[in-house]
Amino acid sequence: MDTQTKQSQSERFEAAFNRIHKALMQTVKNAKTDKFSDLVYKGKNHAFIRYYEHDLSQFAKLRNAIVHEKIEEGFYIAEPHLEIINKIESIADEFEKPASALSIATKPVTYFQETDMLSEVLAAIKKESLSQFPVYKSNGEYAWLLTSAEIVKYLAEHFSNENMNLKQVKVGELYNGRIKHHVVFVSQDSSLFEIEDIFEEYHAKNQKIEAILITKTGSDKEKPNGIITSWDLLEAEISD
Repeated sequence: MDTQTKQSQSERFEAAFNRIHKALMQTVKNAKTDKFSDLVYKGKNHAFIRYYEHDLSQFAKLRNAIVHEKIEEGFYIAEPHLEIINKIESIADEFEKPASALSIATKPVTYFQETDMLSEVLAAIKKESLSQFPVYKSNGEYAWLLTSAEIVKYLAEHFSNENMNLKQVKVGELYNGRIKHHVVFVSQDSSLFEIEDIFEEYHAKNQKIEAILITKTGSDKEKPNGIITSWDLLEAEISD
C-alpha cells in the first residue's frame, strides 16, 4: 500500500473523529470542558452516546496514537484499518443526523376537547390501551392532560352515586386544578437528543415530566403530531 493511500485513510479517520467531536460539543449541554472523553462521559444521559461509549473511547485512544505519531502535517505513520474507518464514518453520520423526536413518538395522538364525553375517552382506552390524553379548549388551545389514573379516581369517587350517568359526563368535569402535570411542547423538527435533554433537565430538578407533545412549531395552540413519555424513551433504547 503506497504512502498516499495510508495518508488518505488516516486523514479520513481524523476527519470523522473531528466530526463526532464537533457533534458532541453541540449536543452535550453544560459540559465544563470540550475534551472528547469528558464530553462522552457527560453525555451519557443520551442513549445514543451510551450505546457507542466503548467505540468512542477506542476511537479517542486510536486518534491520540495517530496524531502523536504524525511526522508532519498530512503524513502519518499509524494507519487505522479500513473497517475502523468505515465504522467511525458511519457513527459520525449518525451523530450529525440524530433520530427525530417524531421517530419514537406515539402517533397519531388521541386527544379530546373539554366538551367531549367521558364515554369517548373510555372507548379509546378500551380500543387503544392508552393512558394519557391531551385536552384542548374550544378555541384549539391546549388546556391540560387527562390520565387514566385520574379517570379511575373520578369513577371511584362517583361509584356510589346511583343517579350518575357516565354517558352524560363531559371531559371537562374531570379537571382537577390541584393536579399539575408537567407537559412540554416541542416542534416536529426536534431531535431525540433534545428530548433526552428535556427529561434530564426535569429529573435534575426532581420533577417528573409527564409527556412531551410534538406540534408543527412547538406551540400549545397547535394540535399534536406525536406524544413522548419516559416509556417511549426506554423502548427506543431497548430497541437500539
